[in-house]
Amino acid sequence: MRADRRQFLSLAGGGGLALATGLPALAQADGLAPMTGGVVPISRAERLARMAKAQGLMKAQGLSALVVEPGAALTYFTGVRWNRSERVTAAIIPVEDDLLIVTPHFEEPSIRETLAVPAEVRVWQEDENPAAVVAGWLKERKLAAGKIGVEETVRFFVSDGLARLLPGARIVSGAPVVRGCRMIKSPAEIALMQTASDITIAAYRYTWPKIEKGMTPRDIGAIMNRATAALGGDPEFELILLGEASAYPHGSGKPQTVGEGEVVLMDCGCTVEGYQSDISRTFVFGEPTRKQRQVWEHVRRGQQIAFETAQVGVAAGAVDDAVRAYYEPLGYGPRYRLPGLSHRTGHGIGLDGHEPVNFVHGEATKLAPGMCLSDEPGLYLPGEFGVRLEDCLHMTPGGPKWFSVPPPSLDKPFG
Repeated sequence: MRADRRQFLSLAGGGGLALATGLPALAQADGLAPMTGGVVPISRAERLARMAKAQGLMKAQGLSALVVEPGAALTYFTGVRWNRSERVTAAIIPVEDDLLIVTPHFEEPSIRETLAVPAEVRVWQEDENPAAVVAGWLKERKLAAGKIGVEETVRFFVSDGLARLLPGARIVSGAPVVRGCRMIKSPAEIALMQTASDITIAAYRYTWPKIEKGMTPRDIGAIMNRATAALGGDPEFELILLGEASAYPHGSGKPQTVGEGEVVLMDCGCTVEGYQSDISRTFVFGEPTRKQRQVWEHVRRGQQIAFETAQVGVAAGAVDDAVRAYYEPLGYGPRYRLPGLSHRTGHGIGLDGHEPVNFVHGEATKLAPGMCLSDEPGLYLPGEFGVRLEDCLHMTPGGPKWFSVPPPSLDKPFG
């Protein structure tokens, strides 16, 4: 479960520290070394294949073009890594031929640094309308009167501005095209996610024995980030919940410190070439109580039930249903009520920490080889503690396969 980084950075005593100069070197001096020596970035050929697949799906949907703003989808198709601002940068993928990149004039050199596919780049000046540049290009290509898809995270002012200049066009959702490409990961993508997961587990194993009584979430997060960076990952998030705060999936604003006999819940991840890991572990500092052990074992079994249910051809929602069918006779819930599992059993993952499709009740999408999802059926007891075990899996023709192997017991949270 990946919370919005800004959310838990603001929590009192929570969140994580920005890496200070020299921290990776300190971790390397402590026996850590980069694990990214064999990493192979996504190739130009693979990006071209993605574009061809998108255009095939566009033809099937009757789309003449697809609009994509900066974010994971833009990186996925073009290699361009860019942040959104009030100054529009966008890619327009036509149903045939090379795409268009529209960007402010002074940003063109920076955009070209990561552009990894053939594209025409057109710029706009500060006193010009970027939508007019896009509309003009579509008219030149005789694509302006068709159905134009917009990727589902495109901001309203971008699609609305285009619609105003193209009254003959129909603006529709481009989600079926983008999801149709991104939900199924290639072997190269899965390899990058595997490396990210391996780094996160190694960073956990480095951090765990260094946790001491009285430490804050910030203290623990700094150690985790230091190890992650030394191991070659880009720290993406670190959510550390202590004691009662572990009962609230995204934390609490109350001050927290490590205490004897209290739960420590860590939810951390990193990126490698932009591809993410997301792994949660729960353990107890000191001797666990009988109830802590019991709840931990319930979650461990719930996670295994989800894994066993996640087979090719099974509706993603059935995975969530299977976990709740196990939890509810134990007194949890019903459904999303507390004490119990208040969130979905898992989410898709890739270039984004949360992607379609989800393990959630009612999700009819059938699981297919190449899909990557988290498996995290936590249990939360308000006023007491919570337990979350989270490992991601990828679907193979023969069923699910773990990116990281779940822990065998509460006393051995990292194997």
